[in-house]
Amino acid sequence: MGLLSAMTSVAMLSLHTSPLAQPGEGDSGGMNVYVRELAGALAQAGVPTSVYVRAWTKGLPQRVTVEPLFEVIHVPCGAFDLEKEDLPGIVGEFAEWVGDDIARNDTAEVLHANYWLSAVAGHTLKHQLGLPLVSTFHTLGRVKALGGDHEPVERVEAERGVIACSDLLCASTAVESDQLVRLYGADPARIEIIPPGVDRAFFSPGSQAGARRALGRSLGAGPVLLFVGRIQPLKGLDLAVKALAQLADPTAQLVVVGGASGVEGASELERVQKLVAHLGVTDRVHWVDPQPHELLSTFYRAADVCLVPSRSESFGLVALEAAACGTPVVASAVGGLLSLVENRRSGRLIGSREPADWAVAIDEILGNPGLHAAMSQRSLGLAGGFGWSATAGRLRRAYADLAASRQLTACGAL
Repeated sequence: MGLLSAMTSVAMLSLHTSPLAQPGEGDSGGMNVYVRELAGALAQAGVPTSVYVRAWTKGLPQRVTVEPLFEVIHVPCGAFDLEKEDLPGIVGEFAEWVGDDIARNDTAEVLHANYWLSAVAGHTLKHQLGLPLVSTFHTLGRVKALGGDHEPVERVEAERGVIACSDLLCASTAVESDQLVRLYGADPARIEIIPPGVDRAFFSPGSQAGARRALGRSLGAGPVLLFVGRIQPLKGLDLAVKALAQLADPTAQLVVVGGASGVEGASELERVQKLVAHLGVTDRVHWVDPQPHELLSTFYRAADVCLVPSRSESFGLVALEAAACGTPVVASAVGGLLSLVENRRSGRLIGSREPADWAVAIDEILGNPGLHAAMSQRSLGLAGGFGWSATAGRLRRAYADLAASRQLTACGAL
């Protein structure tokens, strides 16, 4: 098949999170951005892409054309107010509806599942329709468990089965590739490292003073730290607050952009707010509701340092977006963040969860303008190696190879 003469059509499965939803709200986050940007980049490369999402609220049109060759299809299954933890119960219903739609409209030559729930549905559809399955997990249950987050055994076993059955496993980094092999016994020959990208039309350097004026918020004159993400225990906002309280500069501020997420989100937000009051930094922490993705660039430019204190992170789009804006990142030394932050060159990687260690690293950057400028320049250089068009190009070739070979990886039922 000629790649340019006949582009492979893709059914992208994103059961629990929509590319049309607001990142930072509910379960919407980096995966929303990934699916939205990747599908758009594939469409722009000529690849017809249909994204199947569970209808999560009333009144959604069944099919939404986002741009030419890119549509979002809302699948009616389950109650609208289902918690993420209850979604495994409707995976079969989701897969049945998607399978009927693909068969009726002949809309796909390859399946691409995002997250383990979609991958379980993709496993069913692969055998029902005889289509190759590409799986991107975004997070892995065993990795999260190693970081201290409880994950049900059923998830880990489902992941193991899908990993054995997938015709291609997409890993964002070499670290994730190693985790797939070491923790799940994945076949290295079926793993391809294809990192996400960053849209440098939005995420690029700019005036810090102008960005702070544009925000129109009551920021003080002191340095600004930034946290962007869902508020849940995994993301470590409490660590950012504790580090703020220990900084040498008492005028330093922390801007938090995001909302409560998951069953523990509301309680985690309440806990962190109580921590802020207890540490006496209430007037130094600014709470901002989730923002449209393209507006986050203003927050990155306004910040002196971006904090990513996650307990685990398969990639870390926030760190990449900050770097593309020239903002040094101080991050946990875990997962994909190891590939996005060059320790002591573009930012700092911290191997402990002691607030004092984070405060020392942040103080070093804030207190040394020359170091900050050098890290800013190095961040820009690092981010320059990531682009959605390159990501889409590599997947386009992988899809075409899978569709042309028609040799599916054999496996048993989950």
